[in-house]
Amino acid sequence: MTIGPDLSLVDPDLRAVIGLLPDLSNLSDTTLPAVRTAVSGVPAALGTDDAGVKVTRIELPGLNGAPAVSALLYEPPAGNGASLRPVVLDLHGGGYVAGTAQRDDRALRTFAATLGVVGLAPDYRLAPEHPHPAALDDAAASLRWLHAKAGERRLDMTRLAVRGVSAGGGLAVSLALREHAERRERIAHLHLLFPMLDDRTGDHAFNGRFVWTAGANRYGWSSLLSGHDRKAPPAFAVPARAADVSGLPPTFMALGSIDLFASEDLVFSTRLVDAGVALELHVYAGAFHAFNLVADARCAKALARDEVEALRRALCE
Repeated sequence: MTIGPDLSLVDPDLRAVIGLLPDLSNLSDTTLPAVRTAVSGVPAALGTDDAGVKVTRIELPGLNGAPAVSALLYEPPAGNGASLRPVVLDLHGGGYVAGTAQRDDRALRTFAATLGVVGLAPDYRLAPEHPHPAALDDAAASLRWLHAKAGERRLDMTRLAVRGVSAGGGLAVSLALREHAERRERIAHLHLLFPMLDDRTGDHAFNGRFVWTAGANRYGWSSLLSGHDRKAPPAFAVPARAADVSGLPPTFMALGSIDLFASEDLVFSTRLVDAGVALELHVYAGAFHAFNLVADARCAKALARDEVEALRRALCE
């Protein structure tokens, strides 16, 4: 078979699944309910699994009178009852308009079993029903809950990572920027997978042809920023528009070379380096957006290994 101009850029391990990928190019208010159902993920099994990881569905108080936030709590196998445990606050992807906490179930179980971390994954409010700052406030509410429960849950909040996937990555950066600006909670490590950072990103000659397209991106951002001035979005809504990133914590960033976000992520990476922020950057050749979901692909396996090792260095050494 002759490989077309788009497929020629795709990692060979990923080409076989292209026909199974969701088409989000026509994402709209009309198609959003079906998209939400399609990307909701498999329900997380509650209770204690074979690896000894305990998963519980909990409710957290909303910030400033907002509704309660539903979240999944991951606790590692029982060990030394006297030792404090590192923490990962996980923010799922979905373009700010879709996705659920249970999408990251496999990763959080791995981190708990392998690294002994406690994981918290909130179902933050989604746009367009809940535009900025609803999702950011729910992320902050999750962070406040972790601090409030640190003694009871034996959490070492000096070893806190905020992990964000796609839109969750943008949300993680926004959270870190706002916490720093308000001199509130310290975040030890930012952990970003192909983060959605810049509302100005448009069509690209080669990238963004699979999964998350420029059309979907426009819908995601317009939904998040509904009711706000698009030319001058509010502070912390769009991470790439932040004037100063020098207050961000050490950062791990992973992206695919043919992701729509590749260029914006690399530009942001340069800003981090120029601001003196410690950066670990991984670019996986031929990988499109959300390639980690193709678990058997070599690039996905490499990312899984790189994630664990980065979190080990940041939280466990």
